[in-house]
Amino acid sequence: MEGKFRSRKIRTTSSPKPADLGITINEKISIDYLYLDLNTCDRCVSTDMVLEEVLEIITPALKVAGFDLIYNKIEMTTEELAIEHKFLSSPTIRVDGRDICLSVKESSCGCCSDISGTAVDCRVFEYKGREYEVPPQEMLAKAIFELIFSKTSSNEQTSNYKLPDNLKKFYEGKRSLKS
Repeated sequence: MEGKFRSRKIRTTSSPKPADLGITINEKISIDYLYLDLNTCDRCVSTDMVLEEVLEIITPALKVAGFDLIYNKIEMTTEELAIEHKFLSSPTIRVDGRDICLSVKESSCGCCSDISGTAVDCRVFEYKGREYEVPPQEMLAKAIFELIFSKTSSNEQTSNYKLPDNLKKFYEGKRSLKS
């Protein structure tokens, strides 16, 4: 039985630029990756790698749709920075300021506990009834597309922001290790 779509091979030596296709980029989309550590923390490092792979895959399609992605990696080095960015848990991925996760769920993170010298929990990602320390590509791509194409406003999670106790412990522990 023949498939619904016919396929054909297209040979290109490089990806065409949106302007070459008659596409006008008219909307900028900001993807923010907020994290505690990209040197030691397996969870943060691996999530960063998966996110970059997903962005590499979806960016061409978004450009064709008229979107220009701006990717920001922001290390939450201080309590003040965490407060400024209304940081809830590490790692956090936001699309135009909206967290890809509807809620914050965490589990013990040995790496961040070692960095701070105190027990620290970091984010786990829930997808299709399972919890992941590192989000699957499919989850990230779907969440990013849903937030880009939905008309919802900013997350309620950060409207009455207060630095979570877990992060306070992390920063206090880190400071006391330096002393």
